[in-house]
Amino acid sequence: MIPITYNVRSVAQRPVSTAMTAIAIGLVVAVFVAMLALANGFRAALATTGSPDNVIVVRRGANDELSSGVSRETARTIASSPHVARGGDGQPMVSPEVYVILNLTRTSGIGFGNVVARGVEDRAFEVRKGVQITQGRKFRTGASEIIVGRQIATRFQHLNVGDSVEFGGRKWAVVGHFEAAGSGFESEIWGENEQFMPVFRGEVFQSVIFRMADPGAFDEAKRALESDPRIQVSARRESDFYTGQSAVLTTILTILAVLITSVMSIGAIFGAVNTMYAAVAARAPEIGVLLTLGFKPRSIMASFLAEAGLIAAIGGVLGCIAALPINGLVTSTTNFQSFSEVAFAFRVTPGLLVAGMAFSVLMGLAGGFFPAWRASRMPVVAALR
Repeated sequence: MIPITYNVRSVAQRPVSTAMTAIAIGLVVAVFVAMLALANGFRAALATTGSPDNVIVVRRGANDELSSGVSRETARTIASSPHVARGGDGQPMVSPEVYVILNLTRTSGIGFGNVVARGVEDRAFEVRKGVQITQGRKFRTGASEIIVGRQIATRFQHLNVGDSVEFGGRKWAVVGHFEAAGSGFESEIWGENEQFMPVFRGEVFQSVIFRMADPGAFDEAKRALESDPRIQVSARRESDFYTGQSAVLTTILTILAVLITSVMSIGAIFGAVNTMYAAVAARAPEIGVLLTLGFKPRSIMASFLAEAGLIAAIGGVLGCIAALPINGLVTSTTNFQSFSEVAFAFRVTPGLLVAGMAFSVLMGLAGGFFPAWRASRMPVVAALR
C-alpha cells in the first residue's frame, strides 16, 4: 500500500482547492447535523414529557387528549382501581385533567399561536415528577389564576408573572412560571381544572393520569381498565403516549434533512470530483513512477480514495464545529398531533456528530471514486510522458 503520508503531502500542496472542497462539504454537514438536531430536540422534548411510571387514560377510540372526553364518574372509577398508587396521605395518585387549545398573540404583536391550557389539581404536581415553580407561586383553589411554562412565557403577550390574560370569557391572573425538566409541559399553561371546565368544554375531563402502584404491572392495569364494562377507555403508558405524538413531525423533519442535504451534497461531490481530477492530472508522472515501482492499480485507486476521504473528513470536522453553537438554542414548532406550539431546544448529540462525519466521508468517497479509478487505469507510458 502507498503510505498515507504521501496523500497528506499532496493535500498540503493544493491548499486553495482543498480548502474550497472541504468548506463545501462542511456546509452540507452543518446543515445535515442542524436539521437532525431539530428533529432530535423535538423528539426529546415530548419523550421526556411522560413518565413510564404513569398511565394516561383517554376515551376509547381517541388518539389524543384533544379528542377525548372522560366523565367524572369514570374518573372516580379509575381512581378506585387497585393499580393506582397511594400518596403519603393515603389518597390515590390521580390527576383528572382538562385539555384545551388557546389562540394567543405573540410577543412581537404579529401573528398568533396555539397554546395548550391544561386544567389540573394540586395532586398533579406529585403525579408528574420534575414540575417545579421557578417564579411566583402555584394557582390557588377556586381562583382564576394560572401558571405558565417557562418556554412560552416570553413568546406570547401578557404571560409574565403579575400580568393578566383573557380567554374563555374571563381574565386570568398569571401568578407563576414553572419548568418541567425541558419537557413539553413547559409549553403549556396550567390552571385549576374546576375553573377551566365550566368556561371551556363543560363537565368533562379530557384525560386521567395516575401513578401505578407497581410500574411493572402495566399490562395487567391496562387489561383491567379496558375490560371494565362501566367505562369505555383506552390506557397507555404516559411516556409511550407522548413519544408517539412526536412520530409524525420527527419523521417529516428527518425526511427534509435527507432531501435538503442530498441536493446540497451534489454540489459538494462535484467539487470533490473536480479537485481529485485536477490532482490526477497534475500527478500523472508520479502515478507512472508508482506503477513502475510495482504498486498495483488497486493500490493507486485506494490511495486516491483515501486522499478524497481525508479532504472530506476535514470538511466534516469543520461542519460539526459549525453546528455545535446551535446546541441548546430554543425554537418552536407546531405539533401536528395536537396542533399546538411546542418550544424545545436543538440537541446536537455525539451520535449526530458521528453521523455527520460518516456523511462527509461518504461524499468524499463518492466524489473521489471516478478520479481514483481513472488514475488506477492510466497507462504507464502515457503517465510518464
